[in-house]
Amino acid sequence: MNILTFGPNGSGKGTQGSLVKKKYNLAHIESGAIFREHIGGGTELGMKAKAFIDKGELVPDDITIPMILATLKAKGANGWLLDGFPRNMVQAEKLWEALQKEGMKLDYVIEILLPREIAKNRIMGRRLCANDPNHPNNIFIDAIKPNGDVCRVCGGALTARSDDQDEGAIGKRHDIYYDTTTGTLAAAYFYKDLAAKGQTKYIELNGEGSIDSIKETLLAQLD
Repeated sequence: MNILTFGPNGSGKGTQGSLVKKKYNLAHIESGAIFREHIGGGTELGMKAKAFIDKGELVPDDITIPMILATLKAKGANGWLLDGFPRNMVQAEKLWEALQKEGMKLDYVIEILLPREIAKNRIMGRRLCANDPNHPNNIFIDAIKPNGDVCRVCGGALTARSDDQDEGAIGKRHDIYYDTTTGTLAAAYFYKDLAAKGQTKYIELNGEGSIDSIKETLLAQLD
């Protein structure tokens, strides 16, 4: 099973991805980790990407997409869940073309829907557990509110990421995500149109629900 996931920062996309990964034994592939692995491993594509990053420039899609495909092939023999790419409409089209050329199926596209203001508050309320960053803790969500300054799951120490407290940075990330013309939601809608033509399946989830309710809805549609 091969899955592509969309959702704004704060939607619980990482948490749901982790649950799906465990149930179906999928490779959870995050775009940022792909760059780190290729650059750290000194691959040809990684070195090309590093040259752009070192100049403070965006890595071109003709380097990024082959890098992603190489990782999907290497790690996703039993299925994969790709998170964090594509980020815009052009990348969505190029990724689809590349998957078709390689004969790789895209079984499901998942979109977690969440209003922008709620997404912002959730980001600012996130707290990371020192033992497991996927342990859900958020000071603004009653169901997963931590016990003071320790993790509600394991009692580990909690911290807040500095970029989670930067409203300007959050706004810039969300400007890109919620852009339905050329941004990330435009990319999601590209796959939604393909699903309407029967070329993949598109699942929409209400991100305002609890972690368990979203999980149950999602798994019921994947089974």
